[in-house]
Amino acid sequence: MMTTTTTQDRLDALMMWYGTLTLQSLSEIEHYYAADARFKDPFNEVCGHAAIGRVFQHMFATTTAPRFVIDTRLVDGDQAFVTWTFMFGIKGKQYTIVGGSHLYFDDAGLVALHRDYWDAAEELLQKLPLIGVPIKWLRRLFAVK
Repeated sequence: MMTTTTTQDRLDALMMWYGTLTLQSLSEIEHYYAADARFKDPFNEVCGHAAIGRVFQHMFATTTAPRFVIDTRLVDGDQAFVTWTFMFGIKGKQYTIVGGSHLYFDDAGLVALHRDYWDAAEELLQKLPLIGVPIKWLRRLFAVK
């Protein structure tokens, strides 16, 4: 009997991996991402297992207790969109970033394109000392009243 893995199945497995991601489990990246997969977020644009792995290695090296909580999952053919909450600490202060990821799966069911969407100014920069004050001022200046 032949088992067919759907995009929903692949997405569920990938989200389970992200929900339990550790520095050690990064070695499993080839089970989820194509060898030439592209990854882009507000700070990085990389290609391939090693480069994507370095993005997450850097995350573990610069933050405390980082974790993803997966929220909404939408699947359409070989694409998916997921909303998530990323929680972490830096220098004893806790931060939360809310965002979403567009994922495109190849014919083998591996992620070929992973694009994260989140507002770096709102979700991170305006929460930082020194940088936050001018960003908050600009946001107020351009907001419709």
